[in-house]
Amino acid sequence: MPLRSVHAAAVLLLVVLKEQPSNPTPLNGSTWTYIGPDGEKSWSKSYPSCGGLMQSPIDLHNDILQYNASLVPLGFQGYSESADQQFVLTNNGHSVKLKLPKDMHIQGLGARYNASQLHLHWGDQNEPHGSEHTVGGKHFAAELHMVYYNSDLYPNASIASDKPEGLAVLAVLIEMGSFNPSYDKIFSHLKDVKYKGQEVSIPGFSIEELLPKRPEEYYRYRGSLTTPPCYPTVLWTVFRNPVQISQQQLVDLETALYCTRVDDPSPREMINNFRQVQKFDERLVYVSFRQGIALSVALAGVLGISMVLAVSIWLFRRKKSSKQVANKGVIYKPAIKQETKAHA
Repeated sequence: MPLRSVHAAAVLLLVVLKEQPSNPTPLNGSTWTYIGPDGEKSWSKSYPSCGGLMQSPIDLHNDILQYNASLVPLGFQGYSESADQQFVLTNNGHSVKLKLPKDMHIQGLGARYNASQLHLHWGDQNEPHGSEHTVGGKHFAAELHMVYYNSDLYPNASIASDKPEGLAVLAVLIEMGSFNPSYDKIFSHLKDVKYKGQEVSIPGFSIEELLPKRPEEYYRYRGSLTTPPCYPTVLWTVFRNPVQISQQQLVDLETALYCTRVDDPSPREMINNFRQVQKFDERLVYVSFRQGIALSVALAGVLGISMVLAVSIWLFRRKKSSKQVANKGVIYKPAIKQETKAHA
């Protein structure tokens, strides 16, 4: 294992041990918000991990990416549910959450990770750029998170949430484009969970339909929950390729829900429920794909060589110009040949 990887693993273990509380804070039901006095800047006062290391989300840019041939395609097991089976959709005051069946799990992470729930993050109509992770500084319209827990070590997601290697999250970046019938199986029921605490049963469907094309291409890094209590216990997989939803579907997501209960005298729209990009610290992001990474390295090499050549040419021309200027001040006198007569 490379020295940098060993160092990163050691940092992760120390952070988890240091910040592990004796009584884990509940994942839901707290008073935190994204703006205002209980907003993101104040999270660390009540949730110390939010101000610690290994935080998420992050910006995925070329300087921190490293190809890793050991990253295999993930296996998605139990993802196809029939319409006869029911999912429970809930408004938890922070997002819309879909509870997933426990027999749904991922293969390819070194342990079995069972499904817990999925939820979304988005912006608003004025700024429809609500993804949490960014790529090269670019925000996407929204982001879907599928949350899993390490069922080889822990009995459920709540207990696993603050434990080493406790959680894994699959992140799907969402951009505006064509209508997406698979995502509409969630969006068409948003009106039924308009206010905090409301829930509705919806027909089952294949969760795999929510994944992007070529799911074998992804970013992988160790980070945290993006909401309080921000435990740094998450193995992140961010899919490289986004999925598309229509403009109307995005508007529905941005306008359908409230953070407050139905009887609250001061209703608050559920908008801009995404955390800002965090410091990356001493981490690497591993990628399962070469395309793009190799190109950026090649371009960097070409640019480097071009820069060296440009500097060399400039220095040569400068030296030549200086020599020409110096030569202008020199007066050349032709040699005069004097003939002397020989005396006998």
